[in-house]
Amino acid sequence: QVQLVESGGGSVQAGGSLRLSCAASRTTYSRRCMGWFRQAPGKEREGVASVDSDGGTSYADSVRERFTVSKDNAKGTLFLQMNSLKPEDTAMYYCVARYYVLICPRLDKPTDYTYWGQGTQVTVSS
Repeated sequence: QVQLVESGGGSVQAGGSLRLSCAASRTTYSRRCMGWFRQAPGKEREGVASVDSDGGTSYADSVRERFTVSKDNAKGTLFLQMNSLKPEDTAMYYCVARYYVLICPRLDKPTDYTYWGQGTQVTVSS
C-alpha cells in the first residue's frame, strides 16, 4: 500500500502563486507515474498534470503555461508550482500515483491512477 500526503494548499489572491508538495511512502521503485487532479464543488474531477518516470509531463489545457509539475525521485516527492492563479483554479487538489508503468495514464482517466492522497485545498480570490 502506498500513502500520498499533500501539503502547501492555502488561500491566495488572483495572480498569486502556490507550491503544492506530495510525499509518497513508497520510493523504492522508479517506474511510477505521479500527478495531480483537482475537484471543485459541484464539478467533476479534472486531471491537472502528470509526470512519468523519465520526466515526461502532461498538462491540462487550462493550466498549461501557468503550472509546472516536477519531482524528486530520490525522495519520492512530487511538486506542483502554480503561478498566475485564477479564481477558477479554486479546488481540492489531489496527488495521485500509479506504479509499474512507463507512461502516465491520460489525465482524462482518473480511474487509471491507483493511489490518491487526501487532498489539499486551494482557494483563489478575485
